[in-house]
Amino acid sequence: MKVLIAGGAGFIGSTIASACTDNGITPVVLDNLATGRREFTAGRIFYEGDISDGALIDQVFTEHPDITAAVDCAALIVVPDSVANPLGYYRENVSKGVEFLEHLVRNGCRNLLFSSSASIYHADPSDFSVDEESALETLSPYARTKATFETILRDVAAAGTLNVISLRYFNPIGADPRLRTGLQVRTPTHALGKMIDVHHAGEPFSITGTDYPTRDGSGVRDYVHVWDLASAHVKAIERFDAVTRSAPYRVINLGTGRGTTVRELVAAFETVTGVPLTIVETGRRPGDSAGAYARVDLARELLGWKAEYSIEDGIRDSLRWYDKRDSVMGAGE
Repeated sequence: MKVLIAGGAGFIGSTIASACTDNGITPVVLDNLATGRREFTAGRIFYEGDISDGALIDQVFTEHPDITAAVDCAALIVVPDSVANPLGYYRENVSKGVEFLEHLVRNGCRNLLFSSSASIYHADPSDFSVDEESALETLSPYARTKATFETILRDVAAAGTLNVISLRYFNPIGADPRLRTGLQVRTPTHALGKMIDVHHAGEPFSITGTDYPTRDGSGVRDYVHVWDLASAHVKAIERFDAVTRSAPYRVINLGTGRGTTVRELVAAFETVTGVPLTIVETGRRPGDSAGAYARVDLARELLGWKAEYSIEDGIRDSLRWYDKRDSVMGAGE
């Protein structure tokens, strides 16, 4: 079995490709390397180019007519950047995504796994947990691009053009446990990545927002190990027909089912490293929300999946990847 992974040279896409390989599924990687890494495609079928390049995608399917599904991980994902550059985010995440759908349909690929985001949810502040039917509230252009594209996918599926499983990721941490790939961004914007950077630099860690209506005032997130996310994609690929048989469009949360505040993440980080972090409290970033965590009953029911790795596992693997990153990607790149 072969699957096309758009954005397959990025952090999550490359991890999905590794999980597919480990489970007897051959990944065909498509990436324009805007943020992805060529090193993450080593030993894999790789096409360098954009999801909007119809001629290239036609070539992919001509050379690999046995591709049974596509995984769409190709997107810009940084919330503050989306606030500063909404046009760029709508172009990359929506306009080019529509072109990609047209290229898939033209080539007879009818099964799509879409990398969506929990950032589109409105969480009830009484407990911050959300299921697939919870209300949506998009507080940033990034989140709105994901919600907009989900609407497009729902309509396309209703028309009988595609079968779609939209996987709403919560907050990925960690790395491939075998350290084949990991977070490729050297200046991460998410909490754990910044924590690791300041830990090595001996600098304070900034908690951005301490007045949220959470148990300790800091934002709450559902930190899910990226290998667990990748494993869920393998399950979805293997069960695609069964999952979409009664409904051509399915939304499934991918998280641990547990909410962790930023302050609690700091405590877990200190437990793993044995070194205290100096904390500085600052205001909220543009586009940030109090956050949410997943109710994951549907993932267990439809995919037979649940998260296996702990937050501490994710922190350890992130630290291990930090130590190995330069030997994979090259120092200073």
